[in-house]
Parts: sequence; C-alpha cells; structure tokens
Amino acid sequence: MMAPLMLPSAQLRGDRIARLNLLAAAAMLAMASLLLILFQLFSLQASFQRTLRIQADMLAPAATQAMRQDNRLAAQQLLASLAAAPHIRQALLYSPYGTPFARYARSGSDTAPTAPRSGLQIDYLDGSAAILTALPGGGALYLRASLAPLYASLAQFAAFTLLVCLCAFGLTFLMVRRTRTAALHAERHLHYLAHVDPVTQLPNRHEFNDALAYALARADRQDSSVGLLLLDLDNFKIVNDTLGHHCGDQLLKLVSERLVAILRGTDIICRIGGDEFVVIVEPADDASEMASVARKILAVLAAPFALEGHQLYVSASIGVSLYPFDAQDVATLTRNADTAMYHAKHQGKNRYAVFKAEMELRAQRRLRMEANLRRALQNEELYLHYQPQIDLRSGRIVGVEALIRWHCRDMGQLSPAEFIPVAEESGIIVDLGRWVLQSACRQAAAWCKAGLLDSLEHVAVNLSACQARDPGLMDDIRAILDETQLPHGLLELEITEGVLMDNVHANVELMRRLQETGIHLSIDDFGTGYSSMSYLKRLPIDQLKIDRSFVHDLPGEGEAIVTAIIAMAHSLHLKVVAEGVETLQQVEFLRKAGCDNVQGFFFARPMTAAQLTALLLERRDWSTRTILPA
Repeated sequence: MMAPLMLPSAQLRGDRIARLNLLAAAAMLAMASLLLILFQLFSLQASFQRTLRIQADMLAPAATQAMRQDNRLAAQQLLASLAAAPHIRQALLYSPYGTPFARYARSGSDTAPTAPRSGLQIDYLDGSAAILTALPGGGALYLRASLAPLYASLAQFAAFTLLVCLCAFGLTFLMVRRTRTAALHAERHLHYLAHVDPVTQLPNRHEFNDALAYALARADRQDSSVGLLLLDLDNFKIVNDTLGHHCGDQLLKLVSERLVAILRGTDIICRIGGDEFVVIVEPADDASEMASVARKILAVLAAPFALEGHQLYVSASIGVSLYPFDAQDVATLTRNADTAMYHAKHQGKNRYAVFKAEMELRAQRRLRMEANLRRALQNEELYLHYQPQIDLRSGRIVGVEALIRWHCRDMGQLSPAEFIPVAEESGIIVDLGRWVLQSACRQAAAWCKAGLLDSLEHVAVNLSACQARDPGLMDDIRAILDETQLPHGLLELEITEGVLMDNVHANVELMRRLQETGIHLSIDDFGTGYSSMSYLKRLPIDQLKIDRSFVHDLPGEGEAIVTAIIAMAHSLHLKVVAEGVETLQQVEFLRKAGCDNVQGFFFARPMTAAQLTALLLERRDWSTRTILPA
C-alpha cells in the first residue's frame, strides 16, 4: 500500500523560500545597522567639533590678554590647564607675527605643525582633529585633539547595534523556523487531505493517478507490464440506506483491511470514491496472473462482515486491464478497467471480467444510444406497438399491452431489451415512461370514443423502477387521465415482481393510492422476483402475469410451477395472464389449468395502432384457436 509522503518538490521549494526570507532579513538588518552606525558617526563628529570650538572660544579671551601683556608665563599656564582635558593632545598660541608664543603638548612626540590651516580639520588616518581660531587683536590659537573618545563611543554604539541586530536576526530566525514548521505541518496535512482517503486511510483518486503514472513510466523503463483491477462493491447502496452511512463507512474500512491483508506489499490499493477500489499490480506478467488476483479478492470478500450486530455479505464486480496490451496511458487503462467492471456487473455481479476490445465497442455503442435516446423523445423517433390479450373462455380480446419501439435515425431499429436498460441507468426512463403512458392513454381514449373498447377491460402500460420511485408519478398519472379523458378503469399499470420487492413498503403504499383512483394493477414477470407470499396476499393487485420463461417450458418441466401459480392466484381472487404463448399445446395446457388470459405470438405479434384498430373493428373470435382439434 502506498504511504502518503510529502512531495519533494514542494518541500524543497518551501526550504528555499525560508532561506531566501532569512537572507533578506539578514541583509535588511545589516543595512539598517550600517545606516545607524554612519548616523552615529556623523552625530559624534558634530558633537566633537562643537566641543572643540567651545574649548577654543573659552581659551581665546585669556590667550588674547596674555599676548597683549606679553606674558608668556601666563599663556603657558593657560595652555597647561588643558591637561585636564584628556582628549587634547597639543595646543599652540601664535603671536600676530605667526611665531609660537606658548605651547602645550601631552606627549613629547607631538611636534608643532608647520603651517596649520585655519578652521577645523579632521584627519581620520592620524586619528586627530585640529582647529585654528583667530584671536581678537591678532594671533591665533591652535588646538589638536585625539579622536580616540569618538572612536570609543562609536565602537560602543556599533557593538550595541550589532548585538541588537543579532538578537533581532535570532528572533527572526526563530519566527521563520516556527512559521516554516507550521507551514510544513499544514502542507503535510493538506497533502494528507488531498492524497489520502479519510475513511479507509488508503490513497485516494489523486494519489492513484500519480501512482499509476509512475508505475507506467517504470514499466516502460524496465520493459515490464502493469495490471489494474477496478472493483465496485455490489449493492452497497442498500447498506447505506438500511443501516446508515456510518455503517457504510465502517464496512468500507473492513473491506480495505481485508484487501491490504491478502495482497502483496508491492501492490498499491486505493479507494477512488464511493464504493470503488483499485489495485495496481506490478509487474503483471499476463492476464492469467491478474485473474488469479481477482479470484483472490472475490474469495476474501465472500466471508461475512460482522458490523454492529449484523452479518453482512458483500460481493464485488471487478474489471481487469493490462498495460501496455490494453492501453498506452493512464486514462485509457482506467477507462478500460471500468468498462470491464461494468461488463462483469451486467453479467450478474460477484465476478471479474478481463478487458477485451469488443467491450469498448459496446461501451461506445451504449454512449451513442444514450445520446440518441435523449434526442429521440424530441424527434418523435419513438412509437408504440400493441399486443392483444385473449380471454381463453370467450376467445375475445380483453386487453392490450402497450410496448415501446424505437427506430433510431443513427443506429437503426433497436430492441427494447437493449435500450430500456440504458434508459434506466441514465435516468431517461422517467421521461420515457411518462411519454409511453401519455401516448397509450391518448390512443386508448381515441379507441374508446370510436366505440372499439366495448370488450376490452384494460390497456396495460409497464411501470419501471425509477418511475415507481418518482415522487411526481401520481400527479403525472392524474394529469394524463384528465387530459385524455380516459376512464380510470381502462388503465392497467404493470409492475414487475423485482421492482415490487425492491422497496416493498413504499411500493405497496403507491399501489394502494393507484387503486384508490380506479386504476387496475398487475404484477409482471411473476415467479422471477422471489416475492413473499405474506406480502402477496396484502398487495392491492388485480392480476398476475406469468413470466414467459415458465410458459416456454409448457408442456413439460414448467407444468407444476404454472399450475401452482394459477391455483394460488385464483385462491387470492386474482386473474392470471400467461405471456409468451407460442404453441397450441401451450394454449391447451393453460386453458385446462384455468388460466384466464393469454398473450403471445400464437395469437398476434405486437402491432401498430392502425393494425390493432383494424383488428378491433373486425371483432374476431379467437375461440377456435384455443382448443386442440379432435
């Protein structure tokens, strides 16, 4: 099973962004520190200059007086007082004639400047600053001070600034690291949500697509093959509907655990949605190996699942496709496995099917049929045929069954056995059934107005499972009967036994509402849907219709079943119709067994409304065909 991992590209991209953010923060802090140090240098320099000027200005009056009095001793003492200012390295008092008048030097190595310039001069290389101030009345005062105090203050400020910068960078590093850690956790969680199914903890569809693409690329490099099994749990919706979605999720988890337990560690198992799982097998030598894996899966799912006090039996339909024999890319390989899976489901479920090219042709034909069927309702390509039902006692036509036919402009004549399942799967059956009901009622109303339905008891229309579940069915029926003005008693709705048993309580309630409106009800294909006798006696029905599969075996193996059905129906005061009657021997047996009505090719094939109109006008008596010649 594939473990969900962080995508390397995303992680590297995140680390690179984090490093770039740290470098940017460091550069900004360094730039800010440098600007602060430069600003402090200019500030200290300006302060130092002010201090030096102030000292020169303070000494100037006394120095001027000493020179006027030509008192060298006083001038020397005045300059010697500068010893209290540790930053002053040298002081000179010049006479108006430019000769030194008095001198002070902190060190003997300090020599007198040869030609000092007036104003303030700073020599950063020498580490000193000098100022030459002209005195009132002539002469000048020269002061030279060391820049060491300025450098010391600047060094202290720079050290403090760098310390603050380092602390700020450390905090920034911690914040970026913490943010990156949180982002990494968020990325991993998002990756988990995006790539892992939360119910089964298996890789989901997104991870499946990546894993299958990687497996195909590796198969190309190694010149090997990859097998894909797509399995869909049969009738899983019933579990959700009866026990709830919580139990459905628990069942999916149990199924995934069994799959993980029996398959190899190198096999990749994914849940791609709903009740669908896929298994990637590599390397897969041939279709026989994949068939063996499919049989193993069916076997492990055959054992019951214990779930909240219930024992649930789960089966699966599995489709198998093989790379590179069945497809050359991920999408086609998955589609082919899905096609094979639906083929297995249509074959009766709880089995597997290996993809074959003709399956794809059938799938494409089905898609074309669905698209054309939607247009057929608008393009008037659909029409009805009617098959008479004969009373075995009187030999008269007592009913007709409306049967839909379709001549597709694109695909030609199509059998109802082919397009009705497509209509049911695609949901078109509701609109299709409404059209059949409306068309049949309009035609029956026209026959009724023409006085051709005197001997007819009903016009039968089939009701599909989707129509039975449609909440608007009753409103549609009432609207159609009101529109056509057809007497309610002339309409008979046929519900197959399988549809009836799909949701017994809801369908019984529907049938009661239909019967209250005066509509006749019949159970079609009786004997094939495993209906319970306890339900049957409570159903508000008027008639049973024996399935053609039992009539086909008459006389012979089907005699016991048909006789039992007729006897049971009559005991419940129900009429019996046998469909699929094709021989006189079948007619004779049914007549002797007490069957009420028959329908089949022996009497008449389904015909157009115009042909049936002519037959009704003929008022034919069929009694001569219901008795064997002596």
